[in-house]
Amino acid sequence: MLKKKLIIFLLLFNSLFASQVEELLWSRGDTFLNFLEKQNIPLSLFYNLEREDKELCSEIQSNTRYYLYTNKNKEFEQVLIPISSDIQIHIYKDDDNFKFQTLPIAYTEKNELLSVQINESLSSDLQKATGDIAIPALITNLFKHSPVDFRKMKKGDYVVVEYSQKVYLGKLLGLPNIKSVMVQINGKPNYRFKNENDEKYYDERGISYTKTYPFQIPLNYSRISSHFSNKRYHPVLKRYRAHLGTDFAAPIGRNVYAAADGRVTFVGNRGGYGKTVIISHADGYRTLYAHLNKFASNAVIGRSVKKGTLIAYVGSTGVSTGPHLHLGLYKNGVAVDPMKTLRQPKIEGLSKKDKATFMANSKKTIELFNSKIESNDSINPEKLDRIFDRSIVNIF
Repeated sequence: MLKKKLIIFLLLFNSLFASQVEELLWSRGDTFLNFLEKQNIPLSLFYNLEREDKELCSEIQSNTRYYLYTNKNKEFEQVLIPISSDIQIHIYKDDDNFKFQTLPIAYTEKNELLSVQINESLSSDLQKATGDIAIPALITNLFKHSPVDFRKMKKGDYVVVEYSQKVYLGKLLGLPNIKSVMVQINGKPNYRFKNENDEKYYDERGISYTKTYPFQIPLNYSRISSHFSNKRYHPVLKRYRAHLGTDFAAPIGRNVYAAADGRVTFVGNRGGYGKTVIISHADGYRTLYAHLNKFASNAVIGRSVKKGTLIAYVGSTGVSTGPHLHLGLYKNGVAVDPMKTLRQPKIEGLSKKDKATFMANSKKTIELFNSKIESNDSINPEKLDRIFDRSIVNIF
């Protein structure tokens, strides 16, 4: 922990005395190797990385805001490139050598309680109040599998939302975490409360409208050769490592199937991931299948596929030490552990113990929401840009 704080302090110290700090957008089509060439950094920096770090370089998303530090002669000093809301790539110059490491993102977390009276629509009014398209989109998604009809909202109805938001270098980092929300439809309140034990949302009666998405393991594999890791400190290597997916060892040519119904959005080579297929699914999910040997005839951009459709064959392309499938799973643009979703049991509802606690907490929140509306003292949150551009907010 002391070393982590020291690294962060040194970064902040260096940034104070850098001649220039540029906030830039990672352009669509840019690759990590292109970036190194532009900065006159030897490509050997990439080629000498370990496999997992090379894969991580393929996770940089287009329109990501990153921070380039240069000296008074416009020469490269260091760069910070966020990969997720938890971890970032750090490249820095040490004398005449260039070093690569992954660091945790030292963010702050703001808690907000926002009350908005509807004048035009839920989407328009919430976006005006927050400057953020994500909040109304997420709220709409919470009521997606219920009878609530937002078209019946009237002028004067209220929306009250309690959420937290990560902030890094004056920018919003990742999506807001909606903790609870009340939406009036023609004066009638409709609630959703997040239960932290199972990460699902329930109404005030403890009824869940969260859809359990039917993913399947996409191949017949021998073993799991590498597990998901978002921000893990390696005690031997003395540094942070990340592996944003699950690796399934299997022989070359083994069939790879779509993990769920969806639409193919990418087929081709993707940096260290080699031959890759990406499929978009409902409810903001996206799956990535990497290191493939070849693509099946169904792997066509824009084509709809069903769960179990043959899309490719296991290979060892890109940065790979042997034949396997790297499966990435993303929810609203954020990498999540595939095995927690693939093996997620169907939960019919809250247990008696959980329900008692949930009902007590939700009652307090309802009272808080009512007092917020009555006092009419809501202060809109500060409007900030996002580290990751809006284009990656794939909520629907």
